[in-house]
Amino acid sequence: MFARLALIVALSSAAVAQAAGVSIVVTDPAGHALADAVVMLEPVGAPLPVKPMAGAQIAQKDLEFHPAVTVVTVGTPVLFPNQDTVKHHVYSYSAAKTFQIKLYAGVPHTPIVFDKPGVAVLGCNIHDGMIAWVVVTDTPLWARSAASGAARVLDVPPGNYQMHVWHSSLAETTPPQLLPLTVAAGDVEQRIRLGTGGLIK
Repeated sequence: MFARLALIVALSSAAVAQAAGVSIVVTDPAGHALADAVVMLEPVGAPLPVKPMAGAQIAQKDLEFHPAVTVVTVGTPVLFPNQDTVKHHVYSYSAAKTFQIKLYAGVPHTPIVFDKPGVAVLGCNIHDGMIAWVVVTDTPLWARSAASGAARVLDVPPGNYQMHVWHSSLAETTPPQLLPLTVAAGDVEQRIRLGTGGLIK
């Protein structure tokens, strides 16, 4: 029994050792940190299995969306609770998801399912200043940057990847930026500068 337990521990340790962490720092052209940048790693070749997320929601409070940037995997249902005392009319006309939740208060009974990868821009037909973004990814390997601009994708298997980087400062017609990335046994670190037109090298 002890030998079997030791074997299980050894195998688990080997599996952990094979996976790496990918650390990214995202800045603007002047070197200032960009918060809420989204980094996604897509394997070259066979895609990794991905499951819808549970409990996702984007609230409206004080005439703002909270959070301003949400990342979900494909197939995730998202609720849009209205925590304001006024009604909202939430919509998106983006290719990734087109929908409307017409004038409502409280919590809509039916969530919106984001079933296609891409970026959906949210707005309110009543309050033009309200804007938010939903990044829909078809890979489980993703991270969102903190106020420091730092993001870390954990448990990345060794291999070749396309790294997709998106931030709301990109022009609306600019797609997520692509960078080739090779992950070996150790951790990987990258620094990325983004302008409105894309990557700056």
